[in-house]
Parts: sequence; C-alpha cells; structure tokens
Amino acid sequence: MPKHLYMETELERHQYTVRRPAHCNGTGLHSGKKVRLSIHPAPANSGIFFVRTDLPRQPIIPARFDLVGDTTLATTLEDGHNRISTVEHLMAALRSLGIDNARITVDSHEVPIMDGSAWPFVEALRKVGRSRQQALRKYLRITKPVGYSADGKSMRAEPGNTFQISCSIQFDAALIQKQQFSSTITRGSFIKDIARARTFGYVEQVEELWKNGLALGGSLDNVVAIHWNRRSILNEGGLRYQDEFIRHKTLDIIGDAALAGAPILGHIIADRSGHSLHRDFLQTLFAQPDCWEYVTFSGKNH
Repeated sequence: MPKHLYMETELERHQYTVRRPAHCNGTGLHSGKKVRLSIHPAPANSGIFFVRTDLPRQPIIPARFDLVGDTTLATTLEDGHNRISTVEHLMAALRSLGIDNARITVDSHEVPIMDGSAWPFVEALRKVGRSRQQALRKYLRITKPVGYSADGKSMRAEPGNTFQISCSIQFDAALIQKQQFSSTITRGSFIKDIARARTFGYVEQVEELWKNGLALGGSLDNVVAIHWNRRSILNEGGLRYQDEFIRHKTLDIIGDAALAGAPILGHIIADRSGHSLHRDFLQTLFAQPDCWEYVTFSGKNH
C-alpha cells in the first residue's frame, strides 16, 4: 500500500471499542414506548451487534447489510424471528466516531429515536471514550465504479482514498426544493456538519402514520415537521442547519453504509436516495467483488 495513502487520509490502523458502557434512554419512534439502550465494549473483530434483552434467550442480531429487511421509514435488521429497527442514526454515530466493535443491548424492537438525529449518540460515545484494540482495522476500498438505480433514484460508488459522500434531493416543498451536499466524512466533519441533522416529514404524513398506529413516538421533539404551506416548519426552534434536510439524508447514508461491516474508502454519490436504495446498493456492491477489496494499514506496509 503506498505510503501517501495513509498519510493523506490519516486512516486509523487499529480497531476500537468503547472504553466503558454508554447509555441512551429514549422513546421508540413507532411504539411510543420507553426504550433503554446501552453500548458495551466488545472483542476485536466482533463488529457491531444488537442484543434484544427483552426477549427470551436474548437473541443477537449482527449489524450487517444482508440482514436488512423492512426499510419503511427506517432501517430494520431481521435475523430469523428477531428484529431491531431504526438502527441508522446510531450506526452513523458509531462509524463516524471510529467504533468498530460494540455489543448493544436494547429492551425493545427498535432503537430509541432520541431527538431524531445522531447527536445524542455522539454525546454518549464521546463521554465514555474509546479503547484501542490490537487487531488491525479492515477497510473496504472501492477499486472500480459500481452503482444501482431504480425509479429515478440512484446511488454509486467510485474509487477514492477517503470516505466521501455527495448527495442531492428534490422535493416539491418550497422550503426544500433541490438541495445538494458533499463532504469528506471524518470524525470532525460528522460532529460539526451532520450529526445534529434531524429526520423530517410533512405534518400530514405524520398524522396519517398516527392514524395507522405508526410513529406513535413521533413528535416535534424528534421530527422536523414541514408545515402544510410547505414554506416553514412547525418546530419552534427552527432548523439546526439551513439545509438540514440534505444533511440528514447524508446521515442516513453514513448509517446504512456502516452495515457494510467495514469503513468504506471511496466516493458515494446518491440522488434521491432512501433506506431501500441504500440496501439494494450494498447488495449490488457485494455481488461485484471485482469492484472492491479489503485493505489494512500496518507499519510494515509503509
């Protein structure tokens, strides 16, 4: 591996886990019930995995792209008869803060929505810190362009020595219209530019979900509700970023891409993407092994 690759991107050589347990208690977006979640240290090479402490035998559900099932409004991992939903914001925080291995206990079928962004998870992780492990971190490096498109939506990855995301969205709402965002994703850029961006929706969509027994935990405390006039939001505090909508889409991409099981080195370009597109793109990527390779960075390589 060329020396400049490591020097320019400051890629970390080793795997990390949390130094001590981190706790996040909140409300389930769909159930509306209280959820207790804890992020525990885990051995090297074990990856991120969820433990459903509310079920008999406490089944383990690994955070892997091939276990993604339902993608309606959130990313749900399903392993046989067990599932855990709304994992994307937590996964984005873990990946961006450089946590490779963690055992996540949760006493519900969904990760708490918190404030609708990744920020509460970032705060919890920063509070407990990281612990370096002896094993080398494995990166998934894109070597050839690969993409997937469906229904006017598209996502592709191109070779690169960093993890970069460029995405765009198009909505009829005057408040959003067309927004674009591009960033090289690092710990610093995620914390500063992306982590606080909240999930969003039209207010009548939220009301419709409530009528159907869904999003019972959704409120102005965790969803940016776009006004009926499409020109403003109902949240009193206003937007956290002027283009908070596209930044949240970027957050979702980071979280779903983390299900690849290794940090991606490459440029992801997405247009009008969503959770189902992210899932289908990862399936396409792994089905074309000539387009990527695993790499590690040890002192011997430099």
